[in-house]
Amino acid sequence: MQCAPFRAVFSIIDSTLREGEQFASAYFDTESKIKIAKALDRFGVDYIELTSPVASEQSRRDCETICKLGLKAKVLTHIRCTLEDARVAVETGVHGVNLLIGTSSQLMRHSHGKDMDYILQAVTEVVQYVKSKGVEVRFSGEDSFRSSLADLLGVYSLADRLGVDRVGIADTVGCASPRQVYRLVSTLRGVVGCDIEVHLHNDTGCAIANAYCAIEAGATHVDTSVLGLGERNGITSLGGLMARMVVEDRASVASRYRLHMLKDLELLVAEAVDVSVPFNNPVTGSSAFTHKAGIHAKAVLNNPSTYEVLDPADFGLTRHVHIASRLTGWNAIKARALQLNVHMTDTQYKECTGKVKAMADVRQLSSNDTDDIIRAFQHCEQDGQSSEHFIPAINRKVPVS
Repeated sequence: MQCAPFRAVFSIIDSTLREGEQFASAYFDTESKIKIAKALDRFGVDYIELTSPVASEQSRRDCETICKLGLKAKVLTHIRCTLEDARVAVETGVHGVNLLIGTSSQLMRHSHGKDMDYILQAVTEVVQYVKSKGVEVRFSGEDSFRSSLADLLGVYSLADRLGVDRVGIADTVGCASPRQVYRLVSTLRGVVGCDIEVHLHNDTGCAIANAYCAIEAGATHVDTSVLGLGERNGITSLGGLMARMVVEDRASVASRYRLHMLKDLELLVAEAVDVSVPFNNPVTGSSAFTHKAGIHAKAVLNNPSTYEVLDPADFGLTRHVHIASRLTGWNAIKARALQLNVHMTDTQYKECTGKVKAMADVRQLSSNDTDDIIRAFQHCEQDGQSSEHFIPAINRKVPVS
């Protein structure tokens, strides 16, 4: 049974400048942070989350600098649930403070070493302090999916009563499945009246699916980063979530976010952390809108929606029909020939396709090779010569590496 689409009501808290800074090869100097923050703001993210100002002196200065840029997006910082951290954070001028403390038995035992009584007291003190300063506040139980449900709901209920703007569910180790995320968000939605934020790691490859299920279950805010950068395998990728939600509610998502800026945004961040955009990256990967198999190419040429659930034009991109292959079909060869102003009969296009396939069985072809075959075939047909003689010449070219 097919599920009906739902209206995509959610806000993006982009954490490239916080979670992304925890990526193994990330180093953001102040100039890079400013460029990335401005690019995220132009894209239209609702919030930009920064590294804790107590992490280092430069982190504090950078936080203050970005707060003064006059961005449309609200600027948040992510801190431990302590009064000391909260005081420093509020003084930087941020719009909001994201509090966290580990609530799983593993983190209570091996990280901060505090029990639930301490956590409840700390939440009360810090939330009240931040609220007294007129700053947004979110409380998140770190490692939520390995925490006791009773403990988790107890501390979230307290935070809600204290008047937090959001409570956060954090899949800190990436262990949750989409069903688990849906169940926990649904349960929490019945307990608290405030907004619900989710922070989902991608250790088991579920971050985008988990974010989708969280929204479906009632979450209002999703933490993302550009290219999914973050600790270990990172978190929900901004582009991946955009792709998923455009399928659900194209009009709403396209009206709120400047989707055509996604590729440039990803290239900016990729360069800053010295990585390449993966070939299979949602939307912007090099092969994202490439069609190769003959039956795919024919259908896409007739109607792109046959094999594309996303329209590349929504993201300022174009599709590509790959014809330099033994898998190519004659409809794709015909379409390319017409682009080259080579006009033949359908029978001739089919024969020409056979030549392309025969050469592709010998070696890897480039697009230029295929164009050469098309032109040579037409020339031979016009002169009434056999098309066999041009094959050896093409075959002597240096193979494509």
